[in-house]
Amino acid sequence: MNVSTKRLDIVAEARGLLSALGVGESAYAAGGMAAMSPVTGEKIAEVATTTAAGAARAIEEADSAFRKWRLVPAPKRGELVRLLGEELRAHKAELGRLVSIEAGKIPSEGLGEVQEMIDICDFAVGLSRQLYGLTIATERPGHRMMETWHPLGVIGVISAFNFPVAVWSWNAALALVCGNSVVWKPSEKTTLTALACQAIFERAVKRFGSDAPDGLLKVLIGDRAIGEVLVDHPKVPLVSATGSTRMGRDVGPRLAKRFARAILELGGNNAGIVTPSADLDMALRAIAFGAMGTAGQRCTTLRRLFVHDSVYDTLVPRLKKAYESVSVGSPLETSALVGPLIDKAAFDGMQKALKQAGTHGGKITGGSRVDAGHADAYYVKPALVEMPKQEGPVLEETFAPILYVMKYTDLDAAIADHNAVGAGLSSSIFTLDLQEAERFLSVDGSDCGIANVNIGTSGAEIGGAFGGEKETGGGRESGSDAWKAYMRRATNTVNYSKALPLAQGVSFDIE
Repeated sequence: MNVSTKRLDIVAEARGLLSALGVGESAYAAGGMAAMSPVTGEKIAEVATTTAAGAARAIEEADSAFRKWRLVPAPKRGELVRLLGEELRAHKAELGRLVSIEAGKIPSEGLGEVQEMIDICDFAVGLSRQLYGLTIATERPGHRMMETWHPLGVIGVISAFNFPVAVWSWNAALALVCGNSVVWKPSEKTTLTALACQAIFERAVKRFGSDAPDGLLKVLIGDRAIGEVLVDHPKVPLVSATGSTRMGRDVGPRLAKRFARAILELGGNNAGIVTPSADLDMALRAIAFGAMGTAGQRCTTLRRLFVHDSVYDTLVPRLKKAYESVSVGSPLETSALVGPLIDKAAFDGMQKALKQAGTHGGKITGGSRVDAGHADAYYVKPALVEMPKQEGPVLEETFAPILYVMKYTDLDAAIADHNAVGAGLSSSIFTLDLQEAERFLSVDGSDCGIANVNIGTSGAEIGGAFGGEKETGGGRESGSDAWKAYMRRATNTVNYSKALPLAQGVSFDIE
């Protein structure tokens, strides 16, 4: 099959998938935003964009929808999310394939992303009957004190290309059962999957009936200027933004300026530690997926590895062999485990980091471009870089498959190096020593929002709250009690007595 035939096929397949998922011709516009596939480097479609005025109107419509939706009982709101989960199950294959085409993920990861959406819908449906407040002991007789939770308003979501639909669903499913409406600005690099999700959601709304107001979900296709409208609009009390730390440094202060809330999910220069007692077979598999999966383009990708000097010469040669033999190629045409980088800028950033690593004494395995039959697509061999110490590019996140490996002798020193970077998202330790495991999880252990033992840094489940500390932004999404971020809390005190005692024994008697 020649290259041009492959290109024709991928465009036709993508357009066919979009049609099957319910995306109509009105979504496209000549001269609109180009929707590209990193698999072949070609343009799939030109997508109609939203103007700044159109974005403002969409937010106003979402605010109107919120004022109606908040009056619908929470368990009934959960029914809409249940129907969304059903629609995702029915269209898992098509949407997963579209994710692979537009984000370059291997088929199992494309399908896994849709499964993650299904899982968060299930979680949110149960949550719709568990939006619990507290009953609080009061010092005043004849009084009752409690807290209640109420919907917040229009929830803004800004998502990144690497998880084009799952991260949106983490926010949207919770926001909807909490009684909010959602306005979503997807990445400019993954607009097609966003339009497909909107169409799937509209199917669920149609089945749900008239209790779902118009404007409950709005998708804004556009560039940074459209994101700024969302961030700055006074009727958007919360914005959940996923992306680079640089983006967060802009979004956070703008929201703070108008006293809006932020859920920031930013960079992750994630690390693992391999101790002398580690199960090296297990560690090898976890490290390989964590560092090479999704072509190194996860916020939880393993980027730094500290290996005890007693096992370094056993583990690292095996790792290098895995790096040299891992299959790289089109996720649509081969069974390769590593697909493409998202674009040329990602490839250039990777090469720049590797060059810098070399100047700091790094010994590089891999990292070269791979010819996958598509001149405008960027496939690379994952790179393993043995570093004398943690410096230079090791201290910064490069969104590409680069793993920096360093020796250590003392666990306390390794943990200190582990924590000595700006980001604080995900971390792991491989050990069969209980004291080492507990030390890593303790108050002076890993400083990340996610700390694992004997599993890698990547592949979090929806049941736990997802997010990190420091330059990762401090936001939490998905499971546990992350739902509280999408609601406002009210503390209520009811006086059912005939007296009016004041708190703290204050006396204020008037005639």
